[in-house]
Amino acid sequence: MSRAEVSPGQAAPAAVRAPRPLWTFGLLRSELVTTFRRWRTLALLGVLAGVPVLVGVAVRIETRGGSSVGRGGGEGPAFIAQVTNNGLFLVFTALAATLPFFLPMAVGVIAGDAVAGEANAGTLRYLLVAPAGRTRLLLAKYATTMAFCLVATLVVAVSALVVGALLFPLGDLTTISGTRISFADGLGRALLIALVVAASLIGLAALGLFVSTLTNSGIAAMATTVGLLITVQILDQIPQLHAIQPYLFSHYWLSFADLMREPVYWDGLVKNLELQALYAAVFGSTAWTRFTAKDITA
Repeated sequence: MSRAEVSPGQAAPAAVRAPRPLWTFGLLRSELVTTFRRWRTLALLGVLAGVPVLVGVAVRIETRGGSSVGRGGGEGPAFIAQVTNNGLFLVFTALAATLPFFLPMAVGVIAGDAVAGEANAGTLRYLLVAPAGRTRLLLAKYATTMAFCLVATLVVAVSALVVGALLFPLGDLTTISGTRISFADGLGRALLIALVVAASLIGLAALGLFVSTLTNSGIAAMATTVGLLITVQILDQIPQLHAIQPYLFSHYWLSFADLMREPVYWDGLVKNLELQALYAAVFGSTAWTRFTAKDITA
């Protein structure tokens, strides 16, 4: 109905502001700034950055007398056996050491607090007053959590690279397959491994976001997400449950070690990324269904 068609005694309909694309980017930027300015986030990143320092110093002290460290092979933490020969291996060792628990725990804290923390603080309904809409707000929360996945992984990798360069020699390195590759190639593979590790956490991020929509308590959401992480890790270690283990989001996490083979083994990597995409789709859609129908009172 146009303004001319409104009768003198009839109130004009309220104008509805449609969300603009610039508002969406502004919302995402606000979420990123708010998340990465929190002391909790900075503390988590600080702890993650400290893990490679502890590993590097421990290896340096243990091998000071010329003794060897670690064990043979090339899966996961076994990269530690190569750290003394090339500091770049400290990147792979640090990622393998933090991926089973430290990195996913940090992601679980951020994801679990994404929505429930706002509800607990009483700011969620004020965010929804703006013309963003629940879908855009939820997408901004998930994008922020995925950004944290990437930043946290890169913090571990960069810290490990710096510590490795300070404590150990750098140069050409030997792959798990026994072939030699240049330092530049190894550095490129280290970056690719960091990206794969970050992508390995998107399924957990979606699960944590879904849990966050179920409660108004940020602490409860964080504790539940971390509890589910621990439970899944335990289930993945029980041999009798081998039938369900390929469907657990953590099962293929250490497949990133296959990027250090020549040629690269892609089977585990592809299965890992497919599984993470499945978890993201399932729990992302359930989080959206729950959040869009939720009665926001806080």
